[in-house]
Amino acid sequence: MNTDIVSCGPVAMTSGQAKSAYDIAFGHLPDGTRYYDPWAKADLRPRAGFKALDSSAGGAGTAGNALIPIYVDERIVDQSRKYTPVVELLPRVSNRGLTADFNVVTAKGSAFVAAEDAALSENNDTYDRKSVSIKYLYAVGRVTGPAMAAIPNYVLSGFQSAGAGNSAGNPWSDSAAPNGMQLEVLMKARALKELEEDLLLTGDDSADANEFDGLVTQINADSGNVRNLSGAALTWDDFEASVEAAYVDGGRPNLAVCSPGAFTQLRKIMVDQFRYSPSDIAADRLLFGVPSGILVSSMVGPILCVPSMFLSNSADDKQIVLVDTSVVEVRVLLDMSFQRMGVTSDAEKFYLKQYEALIIRAPAFCALIDNID
Repeated sequence: MNTDIVSCGPVAMTSGQAKSAYDIAFGHLPDGTRYYDPWAKADLRPRAGFKALDSSAGGAGTAGNALIPIYVDERIVDQSRKYTPVVELLPRVSNRGLTADFNVVTAKGSAFVAAEDAALSENNDTYDRKSVSIKYLYAVGRVTGPAMAAIPNYVLSGFQSAGAGNSAGNPWSDSAAPNGMQLEVLMKARALKELEEDLLLTGDDSADANEFDGLVTQINADSGNVRNLSGAALTWDDFEASVEAAYVDGGRPNLAVCSPGAFTQLRKIMVDQFRYSPSDIAADRLLFGVPSGILVSSMVGPILCVPSMFLSNSADDKQIVLVDTSVVEVRVLLDMSFQRMGVTSDAEKFYLKQYEALIIRAPAFCALIDNID
């Protein structure tokens, strides 16, 4: 027997009572209820559970459900980012022409003592001309018309690195990318800076004629102050002996660029050998260990030590580059510049360019500890 259409309130169920198939289909409507009658203009389907709007309503849509849009976080983090401290720690000098040319004195005539009215003969000095070719760095980007129209505003998190990442605080600063073109330009700028950092440290003209020689290559080739540990662990004697070798040749290293593992070994030396302890830290700071930024006291004064993500961190291949920054220059013919390319399709193509080379006026003023465990 059919009953009239009625409104039915909720029926209490005990916490352990399971829903039957009827309950799932019709909710709490009594058996025999006329839940839909278009002629009587009555519709209890929403009460019965029909037409319920849940997160899957409307079927599957692109990357989600049809009725629920996707909300993308505006912050983009570059998971491939690398710190570029050396770019900011070496002097940059403007350069005219396609080569960086400079003179050095390789030997000078000795002064002498003599008797009264002795014959005086001149002692000649030896000069040498050095010439380093400027090399050309590029990063190319392209954004299609639809991408420029559709890509919304983003924030590129950690665009500019202002340190080596081994000190308190965040060394990265964010940069706004209001459209697809700006986002692409920022990413290519980061790529160009990372290439520059890599070349400044490990560039090798003999391996790739388009590269300029970096610190490691030039010190290895011209200084004679290379301490090869052949896979042994770093000791304090190794560090001091390398500083001493540079000093004996006339240098005063004030910067040490280290493989991350070699940097860690320096920290261990401070604890194990020099007994650096919590009492060396201000009383109001509850810390243990050594400061994250290492300033090593040596025979030539304090040396700032920074880790590098561009030096090898493999076993038996770690390095420490000791640099006298007074004789090192990045000679720049053209600093980073933006150039649009011709439009041949519905896209904007561009490239960033930079023309430069690294010179060390006196490689013997520097030193290298190589092949550290």
